[in-house]
Amino acid sequence: MDALFGLENPQTGKTVRYIITELRLPRAIMAILTGAGLAIAGLLMQTLFRNPLAGPFVLGISSGAGLGVALVIMGATALGIGAISGFGIITASVVGSLVVLLLIILMSLRIKDTMGLLIVGLMVGSLSSAVVGILSYFSSSEQLKRYVFWSMGSLGNINWADLWIIILLFFLALILLIWIIKPLNALLLGESYALSLGINIKKTRWIIIIITSILAGSITAYAGPIAFIGLAVPHLSRLILPTVNHKILIPTVVLLGATLLLFCDLVSQLPFSNYSLPINAVTSLLGAPLIIWLIMRKRNLHF
Repeated sequence: MDALFGLENPQTGKTVRYIITELRLPRAIMAILTGAGLAIAGLLMQTLFRNPLAGPFVLGISSGAGLGVALVIMGATALGIGAISGFGIITASVVGSLVVLLLIILMSLRIKDTMGLLIVGLMVGSLSSAVVGILSYFSSSEQLKRYVFWSMGSLGNINWADLWIIILLFFLALILLIWIIKPLNALLLGESYALSLGINIKKTRWIIIIITSILAGSITAYAGPIAFIGLAVPHLSRLILPTVNHKILIPTVVLLGATLLLFCDLVSQLPFSNYSLPINAVTSLLGAPLIIWLIMRKRNLHF
């Protein structure tokens, strides 16, 4: 606390202040934003598709980001390009996410059925994964290693300049989210019921897709693909608070997602050890058994 307010010891204060303000604090804030953002995106996808297995990456956004990174990392040698910087990887992830987003938006103009859009998103993800697999087959061990490390996810490769971008996009998504809380509750009862209430289904679906893309795309670009949080936190919230009212669910998933990812990040650091685990592995190892236990205890999911 003293390091944050400039009251630290003059001899060791600069080092402590640097560790806290440039390493620990940005990492903690990134964990909060990532957990909250993925949880919101997961809740929106489950509401839109009325499918408990839907997650924030169901539209293929994560796969698009992965494809962009794979093309840059594993395709660099074939194009005669040297080592790619961290900024280049982030740029490739953003571009990959945006390309998939534009494809989904263009397809949504023709596909009126929500489940049809879900299937298209899954197929886009499968296509991206297939291309990544082909690139992996022809890549060197060093390129594969770098891509695998990115795919494991990390909350530590963030600075304040990047963090402000994430914060800006996060609050932009929240502003859009406030506009559609009522339509979200209506969508749970079906599109026909929502139409009878005067809800603009097409506009609401577009806003949901944009919010999910902003959150999942930006988070994946800077932190890599982080599993489990977006899929499981909405279910965990419904199990703790048995309600489908989004006025209650949204702040619940924000708090729960942020808290859960902070805890997972703390565990991944392996206290009293010099080793660190991939955040993706920790979220699944801790979260999956917890959800299984809660489902076995409650017997059913409130959805």
